[in-house]
Amino acid sequence: MNDILDSHSVLEVLRPVQDPELRKSLVEMNMIRNIKITEGKVSFTLVLTTPACPLREFIVEDCQKAVKKLPGVTDVSIEVTAETPQQKSLPDRNGVPGVKNIIAVSSGKGGVGKSTVAVNVAVALAYTGAKVGLLDADIYGPNDPTMLGLADAEIVVRSSEKGDVLEPAFNHGVKLVSMGFLIDRDQPVIWRGPMLNGVIRQFLYQVEWGELDYLIVDMPPGTGDAQLTLTQAVPMAGAVIVTTPQTVALLDSRKGLRMFQQMNVPVLGIVENMSYFIPPDLPDKQYDIFGSGGGSKTAAELGVPLLGCVPLEISTRIGGDNGVPIVVADPSSASAKAFKAIAQTIAGKVSVAALT
Repeated sequence: MNDILDSHSVLEVLRPVQDPELRKSLVEMNMIRNIKITEGKVSFTLVLTTPACPLREFIVEDCQKAVKKLPGVTDVSIEVTAETPQQKSLPDRNGVPGVKNIIAVSSGKGGVGKSTVAVNVAVALAYTGAKVGLLDADIYGPNDPTMLGLADAEIVVRSSEKGDVLEPAFNHGVKLVSMGFLIDRDQPVIWRGPMLNGVIRQFLYQVEWGELDYLIVDMPPGTGDAQLTLTQAVPMAGAVIVTTPQTVALLDSRKGLRMFQQMNVPVLGIVENMSYFIPPDLPDKQYDIFGSGGGSKTAAELGVPLLGCVPLEISTRIGGDNGVPIVVADPSSASAKAFKAIAQTIAGKVSVAALT
């Protein structure tokens, strides 16, 4: 071992330390930067691939242990930042300027809590420090403004050289665009496919999204025009399939999953929502209202990961109705913990896909 304490010796001792998900050296991936040494005190910047890295503490601990082995080191200080990688582009699909990764949250049928998952995952990612947008592509049933506390928000549309540009609403760290901002609350949207296709493309390309690490797209249920428009328009980092343990929901989720695979969109995994009910007066009890184990069984059969299981809690519904998602309203609840873990897992998978 080099007895001289300098930047080179620090890099060399850190070279064996790997990112656990990417399984590559932190040094070789240029994740160790700005090394400074002052009288035995070593400081440097650790640049992760996502602010939502679930293994952040383990990586920091491994780095500290490695550097402390060097002779003369009295203290190790690590500043942790993140640079989310850009998803790979495709020759036949145009990306959204400034948006690094587009992730669809979809379901085979309605009523499984897809929007609840999309909203809470988006907010969970934002609370880690990521720049997040949410596109409510459920044109016929836009509920995301209510769930994000933006039901009364006014959207600004301004003119530009490229035509009208829409400025998204913002709350809980998330930028939001939804058809709910453009129509009256009780007004139905009675459109055929071409009009649906047009508005989704407008939400993608005529919105001032700015710089985003993740654009979460809350899809309508099923395998129709909206799904086709999105998958054919933009390169996607992946799709998340939401289901409940109920057999009929699982049957429809399989169809939705296969659709994304046929469109060459990576399926990041399955989220089993409403896995079990936790009564508020008996928090230690669990009731399998919709069955049990369906999500894990389906994930295993289809060869995709189970991203997580979210319990059914009354507080989750209350948070959605009041515009304060459960990850904000009650971050220590079982549901919030599940959503945050799912968000971290999704972010990790997206980074791995972008860098491999």
